[in-house]
Amino acid sequence: MESLISLVNKLQRACTALGDHGEESALPTLWDALPSIAVVGGQSSGKSSVLESIVGKDFLPRGSGIVTRRPLVLQLHRIDDGREYAEFMHQPRKKYTDFAAVRKEIADETDRETGGGRSKQISSVPIYLSIYSPNVVNLTLIDLPGLTKVAVEGQPDSIVQDIENMVRSFIEKPNCIILAISPANQDLATSDAIKISREVDPKGDRTFGVLTKIDLMDKGTDAVDILEGRAYKLQFPWIGVVNRSQADINKNTDMIAARRREREYFANTPEYKHLTQRMGSEHLGKMLSKHLEQVIKSRIPGLQSLINKTIIELETELSRLGKPVATDAGGKLYMIMEISRVFDGIFKEHLDGTRSGGDKIYSVFDNQLPAGLKRLQFDKQLSMENVRKLITEADGYQPHLIAPEQGYRRLIESSLVTIKGPAEAAVDAVCIQLYIFLHQHFMRLVIKPRFLITDGLEIFSLS
Repeated sequence: MESLISLVNKLQRACTALGDHGEESALPTLWDALPSIAVVGGQSSGKSSVLESIVGKDFLPRGSGIVTRRPLVLQLHRIDDGREYAEFMHQPRKKYTDFAAVRKEIADETDRETGGGRSKQISSVPIYLSIYSPNVVNLTLIDLPGLTKVAVEGQPDSIVQDIENMVRSFIEKPNCIILAISPANQDLATSDAIKISREVDPKGDRTFGVLTKIDLMDKGTDAVDILEGRAYKLQFPWIGVVNRSQADINKNTDMIAARRREREYFANTPEYKHLTQRMGSEHLGKMLSKHLEQVIKSRIPGLQSLINKTIIELETELSRLGKPVATDAGGKLYMIMEISRVFDGIFKEHLDGTRSGGDKIYSVFDNQLPAGLKRLQFDKQLSMENVRKLITEADGYQPHLIAPEQGYRRLIESSLVTIKGPAEAAVDAVCIQLYIFLHQHFMRLVIKPRFLITDGLEIFSLS
């Protein structure tokens, strides 16, 4: 079963590489059909610490305000060879073994998309990060920007709604599992994560509640009612975690030591001792991995049906578009010659009358042009008086045995100028009809690709 998550990871990466990652499409979207886990929470709710605890590494940017400004698709791969490294999809051949460099690259890639400096813009274009380690479980998580209530300096007034819309676009999909992060030292009724999760998943069928900062609650209070589902009930049990404090982060406290202290906290705190077995970030990661496997297994028939349906539709589309375009210069030249040969045959059939349309061209010469010529004033142009005048002006008085050559030339030129209008109209009419033939048949032959290239020379431009 563990290989199922790895398979879904590969499918998600393939969808991303092919441009199918949630965008509107005429075809069914495989990305939307694949199960995923989206991490949702307000700013400073402990989202980043929860993710780092699951991974066991410091790799996420930190700071005040909106730090996560792009979705981060985090794919965890469990390997057994003892190595630990990370890879970004936008840098496919580069392996990071220094996770501080991973943190910097996330920040740099965010700035490349949203603008650096004091800009606090957000973008819905995800960053894809894969982490390989023997200390993780097979899991895919999507870290989303933290929900906020006010815009700060450098942010547009619409930032609050923009972030909410982005989060909704992920978690409203029925195949998305929601990991709702809420701090225990705040009233659960004001939790941004619970509020938005309740709106898209009112029954709580696909929402997991995670309670952070339990150790920071006021003395004399505890989170037992929440963890046992009495304060707000979900279909799945609440999970409490104890993240590293800011002092621990500043001291670069080892993650293994932090996990050990987390286990000790729940085991040694009387209020939570009976819940110890289902508390902590280690349990959270294992539980999410197991649940994701179950969801994937239940979706396999639907995924197979969707993939088969999409394959049939794509094959039908490819069949309609015709044979693949050759990649070598000789193949491209042959294809162009073949298209030209077929078109030449079709064009000849039109002109010969085998196909409809050739009669329209003949009609131009049989009807339109003669009618236009008849409307011209040739009687005045070729009257004896006008002919005598042109010849006399051109050649003067000549003996009758010598032909008045210049006069004849002027007479012919003036007649040609007179018939120029009807002749050009006839040419335009023929060109229009030929263009119709071209559009109906030649465009159909070379509908794809839009440009045919041979040796760097653009042969046909069909845009």
